[in-house]
Amino acid sequence: MFPRRAISSRRGFLFAASSIVGVAGASRIARAESPKAPPGAVLYDVPADPTKEQGRPVADESYGTRSQFETEVRVRYPTPNANTSWSLTPLGTGLGNITPSGLHFERHHGGIPTIDPAKHNLLIHGMVDRPMTFSMADIKRLPSVTRKHFIECSGNGLTEWNKPTMKTVQGTHGLLSTSEWTGVQFATFARETGFKEGAAWVLAEGADAAVMTRSIPMEKMLKDALIVYGQNGEAIRPEQGYPLRLLLPGYEGNTHIKWLRRLQVSDKPFMTREETSKYTDLLGNGKARIFTLDMDAKSVITFPSGDMKLPGPGYYDITGLAWTGRGRIQSVDVSVDSGKTWYPARLESVPEPMCTVRFSFPWMWEGKSAVLQSRCTDETGYVQPTLKQLIAIRGDNGPFGSIYHLNAIQSWAVSEAGDVTNVHA
Repeated sequence: MFPRRAISSRRGFLFAASSIVGVAGASRIARAESPKAPPGAVLYDVPADPTKEQGRPVADESYGTRSQFETEVRVRYPTPNANTSWSLTPLGTGLGNITPSGLHFERHHGGIPTIDPAKHNLLIHGMVDRPMTFSMADIKRLPSVTRKHFIECSGNGLTEWNKPTMKTVQGTHGLLSTSEWTGVQFATFARETGFKEGAAWVLAEGADAAVMTRSIPMEKMLKDALIVYGQNGEAIRPEQGYPLRLLLPGYEGNTHIKWLRRLQVSDKPFMTREETSKYTDLLGNGKARIFTLDMDAKSVITFPSGDMKLPGPGYYDITGLAWTGRGRIQSVDVSVDSGKTWYPARLESVPEPMCTVRFSFPWMWEGKSAVLQSRCTDETGYVQPTLKQLIAIRGDNGPFGSIYHLNAIQSWAVSEAGDVTNVHA
C-alpha cells in the first residue's frame, strides 16, 4: 500500500544482481531457477482457492524460504569497490524489534573471508598471566549467555549532515540492526588468563583480509563484552563474522570485530589506523576527537518514511525504532508539526539495555501537509538533539566537522498528495 517502489526498481540501486535460492526437496511445481523470485524465496504457482488444492509436501531436507511475495532486500551503497563497502537494512518494512539475519546490515573493509571453524582459534596474550589459545570447541564448552543488542555503524546517516540526500529510511538509517546474540562473556576468558598489573586496554583483531583492529578499554571488556558465535538462534552468518565475533553492547559498529582471532592486552591503546585516521570525529574547529565509542540516543520514524505515499486521509499508525548505547530508552515523543508540539509515543515492549525498542503513535491525517519527527530520551536523561543543535557542537562537515555519530532528529515531510520525502526541518 505504502512503499512507492517495487523490487524491480530497487534493483537499479544494486550493483550485484540478486541470487536465487533453490530448495532441496521442494514441490514438483516449484520453479526454483526462476529469475523473478525475490532473494531467499522460491516461486510457486498460486491457486485461485488454496482450500481446493493440496498444498506443498513437507521436504525431507530443507533450510526454508520466505514468501515469494516478500521482496525487501539489503542494498549496497554504490562504492567503487565492493570489497570495502556496506549494505543497508530495509528498516521501512521491518516488523518488531529483531532484524532477520539475512537483512542485517554489512560493513566490510576487505571482503568476506571463508573460515573453517575447525581451524579457527582465539589467541589471548600480552599483559596476561597465562597466554592461551582457544579453539571453537573450547569456546563452546564455556558457559554462554544470550542477549539482544543493536549494532549501529558510526557512519549511519553520514550523507545527511548538510542536506537530505537519501530518499528512504533504508538509506538514511539502514546501518542499524538488532539481533539476539549468543556467546561467552569476556570476563570468563579473563578469569582463565589472568591479567598483569596495569592492564587497561585490549586490541581486538579480525581474520579478514583487512586484519581489522580496534583498541577497547578493559573496563568495557570486563563489563559486558561478549565473544559470540550465535545470532538469532543459529551460527553467525559469514558476513557477520562466522565463526566468532566480538560484541560490544552500545559501542560503534566498527569495534565489534568480526572473524575475531586475537585479543592482545596492553596498558595503553594501540593507536591503529582505524582509531586514528579513520574512525575519528573531526570537529568544526579542525580538531579531532578519537575513541568516541558510545552510540548516543537516537530514534527514527520508519513508517511512514521517505519515498512512501499515503493513499489518502485517515488513520495511520506511525511507528519507528529508538535506541541508545548508554542503557535503556526511557521515552519517545512524536511530532506531526515539525517539532512545534510533541506527544508521548507508546513503547511496544519493555526497553532492554543497548537494544532497539519499537514505538508507535496513532495519527489521524486530515490530508494537509505535515512534518513527522520522533525524539527519544534515554535513562541517563540524554535527549536526542535537533540537527541544528548537533551542528553547533560538531560542525557541519564542510570543510571541517563530523562525519560520524549523526544522531539528530529525522524529519519526514508529508505533502497534501500523500508523498513522503526526506527533509531538514
